[in-house]
Amino acid sequence: MPFFRTLLRPLARQPWWPRPGTGTELGALLDSADASAPLVERHLWLIRVIDWVRCGEPHSGTAYVMRLLAQDPARRARVVALLAAFWRDMDVAALLADYGFSPRSAFLNELGERLRRRALPPSPDTADLAQLFNLLFDDPTDVDWVSALDASLLADLAQLWREALAHELACGSGPGTASASPLGWREPFFDAMAYLASQVRAAGLSPAFRSRLGTRVDDEVASDSAPAESGGRTAFRQLSHVTERLHELALGHLTTQAALAQAHGEAEPPVWPAALLQEAQYLRALLAECAQAASGLHGHLEVQGISVDLVFQIDQLCERCRRIETLLDAVLSPTPVAEWHQLLSSLLTVGEARRSVRALFAQHYSMLARKVAERSAETGEHYITRNRAEYADMLARAAGGGAVIAGTTFMKFAVLSLALSPFWAGLGAGLNYAVSFVIVQLLHWTVATKQPAMTAPALAARLADTRHEEAIEGFVDEVAHLIRSQMAGILGNLALVAPLVLGVQALSWWLRGAPVVGEHEAHHVLETLTLLGPTAWYAAFTGVLLFASSLIAGWVENWFVLHRLDSALQWNPRIRAWLGAERAAHWAGWWRGNISGLAANVSLGLLLGLVPVIAGFMALPLDVRHVTLSTGQLMAAAGALGPAILHDPHWWWCVAAIPVTGALNVGVSFALALRVAVRSRGVKGAERGRLWAAVRQRLWRQPLSFLLPPRDPA
Repeated sequence: MPFFRTLLRPLARQPWWPRPGTGTELGALLDSADASAPLVERHLWLIRVIDWVRCGEPHSGTAYVMRLLAQDPARRARVVALLAAFWRDMDVAALLADYGFSPRSAFLNELGERLRRRALPPSPDTADLAQLFNLLFDDPTDVDWVSALDASLLADLAQLWREALAHELACGSGPGTASASPLGWREPFFDAMAYLASQVRAAGLSPAFRSRLGTRVDDEVASDSAPAESGGRTAFRQLSHVTERLHELALGHLTTQAALAQAHGEAEPPVWPAALLQEAQYLRALLAECAQAASGLHGHLEVQGISVDLVFQIDQLCERCRRIETLLDAVLSPTPVAEWHQLLSSLLTVGEARRSVRALFAQHYSMLARKVAERSAETGEHYITRNRAEYADMLARAAGGGAVIAGTTFMKFAVLSLALSPFWAGLGAGLNYAVSFVIVQLLHWTVATKQPAMTAPALAARLADTRHEEAIEGFVDEVAHLIRSQMAGILGNLALVAPLVLGVQALSWWLRGAPVVGEHEAHHVLETLTLLGPTAWYAAFTGVLLFASSLIAGWVENWFVLHRLDSALQWNPRIRAWLGAERAAHWAGWWRGNISGLAANVSLGLLLGLVPVIAGFMALPLDVRHVTLSTGQLMAAAGALGPAILHDPHWWWCVAAIPVTGALNVGVSFALALRVAVRSRGVKGAERGRLWAAVRQRLWRQPLSFLLPPRDPA
C-alpha cells in the first residue's frame, strides 16, 4: 500500500476531515469549496470529497453528492467555480500523455521508480495532474466503482464538468485556459496525442528497434515480411506529422464553427468534415502498423535472445499507441461521455498496475521464463526415455556419470585434507564438482539429479493445448517417461559409484595397508549423512541449487545469443585470422551448442561448494546433500571401517538417508522447474487440476508404467 494512503486514512478521523455518514457533514464539505483558495488546498478538498464517496457505497455516495449539488444552486456554483479553477491551473496533458508510462525506457529504472513511489509520500502541492491523480485515486477498489457508474450518473457528472468549462471560458483568459483555443477541452487531448506520437516515433526509430525492424533474423522468416518491416519504419516516421495535421484540421474546423455559433447565438456539437475523419482513419492505421511492428519483435527475440529492457520498451510503445486511439475517440465523439468514462477507467487500471512491483516482474520476466524453459526443453529431450533401447542407453550413460563421480568423491576428501580456510575449501570443492560435471557433459554421460531442471520444461512443452483429452494423455505419458528416466539415471549413477569407491578403498588396503579415506573421515561421514540429522532439509536445499543452476544456464545462453557471440566467434577478423575460417566456424557452433550445459555444470559445482560456506559465515543452517556424492562418501566410509560397519546402526540410518536424499534432490528441483515452465505456458489452476487428476488415475491403473519401460512392439 502506498505510504501516503496509509498516512491519510488515520487523518480521516481528525475533526477537519469529513466523516462519512451524515448529509450535514458532506454538505459542509461541499460548501467549503473555494475557487480562490491556494492550489494545494483545492487539491486537498478534491481528495476529501473522493475519499468521502469511497468510504461508503461509492455508487450511492456519488449519486448523493450530485443530489446535494442539484438541490442548492449556490453550493453548485461554488463547486463549479472550483472545478473551473482546477481545469485552468492543472497540466491536463501530463495526465493524458504520461500517466502509467515510465519516463525512462529501462526495466531497472522503472523498478526503482515503483519502489520510490511505494516508499515516499507524494505531495498534493503540484500542477501536474498525473502526480495528483495518484492521490485522488489511490485505492485498489477505485477502478471497480468508477467503472460501475451508470449512464444517469455519468450524464450528471458530465453536465457538471460542462458547467465548469463554461465558467472557465467566461471568466478565464490565459495560456492555460480553454478560452485560449477554439478546441476548448480538446486542446490538452491533442497536446497529449502529439506528445505520445513523438515518444512512439522516437522509440520506433531508436537503434534497438530499427536494427530489428530492418533485419531478417533467420532463414525461417518469410520473404514477404520485408515490406511489412519497411512499412513499420515508414509508419513511425509519419506518425507525428499525421497527428499535427489532424490537430490543425480540428482547430480550423472548430474556429469556423465557433465563429458561426457566436454569430447565431448557439453552439452545436461538432460535425467533423470528411477530410478530418479520413486523416483520423489514417492515424489509426498508422498506430495499428506501429503496434504490429513492435509486437512482431517478440518473434525476433524468441530467436535472437530476450532483452528485458527491449521487452519493456515494446510494451510501453504498444500501450502508448492504444492511449492515442483512446484520446482520438474522445476528441472526435460529438457526445464523449462514454469515451471519458472509458478513459478514466483505463487510467485507473494502468495506475493500479503501475503501483505493483510484482506485476512488473510477472509481465516482463514471463517471456524470459519462456525462453529459459524452451531452451531447457531442447536439452531436456535428451534426458527422457520412451522405450527399452533409450532406457538401456540412459542406464549406460548414468553409469558413466557415476564413474566420474567416484573420482569426484576422492577428490573431495583430498581437498578437505588440505585443511584450508573455509572459503578456499569451499572454492576447491566447488571447482572439483564443476570439473567433474563438465567431464560428464563432454563425454555425453549424465548425472541423475541434473535431469529434473532440464526435463520439466520439456514436459511443460506438452502443455501447449490442454483442452483436449489427447493432449492430457500425452502429458501423462511424458510424466511416466520422465519418472522412469529419473529412476534409470539414479540407478545407473549409484550402480557404478558404489562399487568403484568401495573397490578403490579395498585396493588401497591391499596395496598400502591403509584406505585412501581414513577412519576419522569415515566416522565424520556417518555423523553428517544420517537420516536422524538435518539430511532431509539439506537434500531439499540442494534441489533448490539444482534448479538455480538451470536458471543460470538459461540466462547465460540467452545472453550469449542476444549479443550474437556465436556470430562474433565465426566472423570476427582477428579470431578468423588466429583460428582460421574452418576452426572459427567449428568453435562458434560448439559454443552455441554447449554454452547452456557448461553454464549449468560450472554454476552448479560452484553453488554446491560455495553456498554452504557463505551460509556458514551468515550462521544459516544450510548445507548440501547430493545423492550420488553422498553414496560415494558412504561407500568410502564402509571401505575404511570394514565389514564391522554392517553392525553399526549409524550406517543403516545413513543408508536409509540415500533414497530420501535422491527423492528430495529430484523432487524439489523438478517441482521448481516445472512451476516456471508451466507459468511460462500460462496454464491455469483448473487446467493443472485436470492434469494431476489424470496422472493419479494412470498411477492407480498402471503403476508399473512409471518404473519399467514399455515392451517394444513386435
